[in-house]
Amino acid sequence: MRLVLVGPPGAGKGTQAVHLAQHFAIPHISTGDIFRSNIKGETELGLLAKSYMDKGELVPDSVTNDMVADRLTHPDTANGFLLDGYPRNVDQAKFLDGVLASRNIPLDAVLEFQLDNSEIVKRLSGRRVCKNCGATFHITLDKPKRDGICDKCQSELYQREDDKEEVIKRRLEVYAEQTAPIVSFYREEGLLISMSAEGEVEEITQRAISALKTAVS
Repeated sequence: MRLVLVGPPGAGKGTQAVHLAQHFAIPHISTGDIFRSNIKGETELGLLAKSYMDKGELVPDSVTNDMVADRLTHPDTANGFLLDGYPRNVDQAKFLDGVLASRNIPLDAVLEFQLDNSEIVKRLSGRRVCKNCGATFHITLDKPKRDGICDKCQSELYQREDDKEEVIKRRLEVYAEQTAPIVSFYREEGLLISMSAEGEVEEITQRAISALKTAVS
């Protein structure tokens, strides 16, 4: 299974990516994880990525394309992969198509998660992250046992800059301007599967698995 997940920030792509990658026994390739690792290490790439992410902007294509292309050459992608957070625009989608075509390994499907903007703001603005271990909580949906304290390592929780309401709204504007057009791109290629991201995590996962199996059977 060679799969791309698309949808607005806060639609649950990261959570579903983990479950779907495990179900189909393929690597979960997240550009977000790579960026955060570099940010934590204060590398040149990390500092550059952070300057965009803190403003709710997307990281430039030049930072991501070659990195993704290289990642797809690793042995663990031989039986498939799941891309989460890439491609983010039509130019990246075309670049990915070219890379996969050169290796004769086209995508099987593109799964789009749909969610209202009001629900996205509610989800993301309530998220809190541990400063030490990176564990995530939510002020209403997944509360820590002690307010502001990580259950796992007892360190302080904080709100990421890109989880603040004004930044979330800007991220949604950027998504509508730059990323949403890839939905039309993949629809025209006959690869798009659209589904609601409302509901419990397990329910959404099973819905996604059923849709994917039906589409690629």
